[in-house]
Amino acid sequence: MIKKLNIKILILLTSIIIVGGYFFISSLIGNPKFSNLISLLINDEQKELIKKYIFPYKTISQQQQTISKLDENVILKFILLELENKENGKPIETYKKSIKLINNKTLDKYKLVSNFYAGMNNGFPGSGYLDFYDDNIIILSSRGVLAFKKNIEEITENFQQIKNNINEFIGIKQFRKNRQNSIKDLHISNNKVFISYVNEIKENCFNISVIYGDIDYKNIIFKKLFSPEQCIDNKKNLENEYSSAQSGGRIISFGENYILVTTGEFRNRFLSQDIKSIFGKIIKVNIDNGNYEIISMGHRNPQGLYFDKENNFILETEHGPQGGDEVNLIEVNKINKDNIQNYGWAISSAGEHYGGKSEANKTKYEKYPLYKSHSEHGFIEPLKSFVPSIGISEIVKIGQNKYVVSSMKDKSLYFFELNKQKQIINLNRVEVFER
Repeated sequence: MIKKLNIKILILLTSIIIVGGYFFISSLIGNPKFSNLISLLINDEQKELIKKYIFPYKTISQQQQTISKLDENVILKFILLELENKENGKPIETYKKSIKLINNKTLDKYKLVSNFYAGMNNGFPGSGYLDFYDDNIIILSSRGVLAFKKNIEEITENFQQIKNNINEFIGIKQFRKNRQNSIKDLHISNNKVFISYVNEIKENCFNISVIYGDIDYKNIIFKKLFSPEQCIDNKKNLENEYSSAQSGGRIISFGENYILVTTGEFRNRFLSQDIKSIFGKIIKVNIDNGNYEIISMGHRNPQGLYFDKENNFILETEHGPQGGDEVNLIEVNKINKDNIQNYGWAISSAGEHYGGKSEANKTKYEKYPLYKSHSEHGFIEPLKSFVPSIGISEIVKIGQNKYVVSSMKDKSLYFFELNKQKQIINLNRVEVFER
């Protein structure tokens, strides 16, 4: 019995030594001093064979880190090139391509050949926004290139840049920290240009803010309109998570003297249910003095917004987590600062936390259970939840009670109608083959 026990102990100790030695040696791979020692004992070919077959995960990890650094360096070069071309004021060329879609629809694509290089999600090609004013189409890149042209159909006519001071508010310092630190929307009304962006309030602490300026096709001087003191530290916060891609930023007009601005929760989920926090909300901002109030809460990452004056409601779209993208309806006549309409995040959602109901997510589900019903827990039900996610984005009205929603991940447009009960009917997906 004692002999068998001794054998088991010997096997256990040997296993511990082997496993410990394996991870110790693995941790030294890439260390110059260790590499010099190994070079005295084995040749380069033998060294590569050992790394490939005995420590493969270490090799893969090192390769991924190299690729990641390479990607970020390439993206930074695109950002710098875009900012350089902005400084030079170079015109932006376009070309047109038409694609036949289903249901006899035609998609006309206008490719921006230059100056829109740096994207937010994929790094390349560039991300941007557009609006229309005075029969002009105005475009804005995610890094601050602002330009216009009269007729989108006239391909020989280039977009002409508008000089601006946007990069005094968000610039290369913030872009270097994270490419998702970027401009988030462009909106033009009442002879004013409004721009939302990820604002670094203090070192490594961010929120969504809005600047504005008078429309001018040669030079626009922007100044702050909405810039709360609240911010989320990207390194030290209660959730130990952060994503400036999850920041909202959509802007629309709301009557003569107001705009609506959406704010995400930057992956600090609890803030969506904090009535004193600006994060995870839709906010009404007075364009004359910058005063603001919250009109709805319980949002994750709202990126689509449309005020239907005829029906007196607001349609809002927001990204869910792993599944659960939503279309929500906000009743204007129910807006009440003492009883704010609540849409449930991060308590209710049709989606799941990234990674699902795993052991690693146990604590997350205890704090944020993501109930599949909203109404049973005192929240407003979405008009529609998409599972799996489509990467939902902007929403606009295109006819009597007819609307269209864009998607990024699904690379499609979703057409639908609302009936008298404010329910979505005749939902129709049309693939457009890109974000």
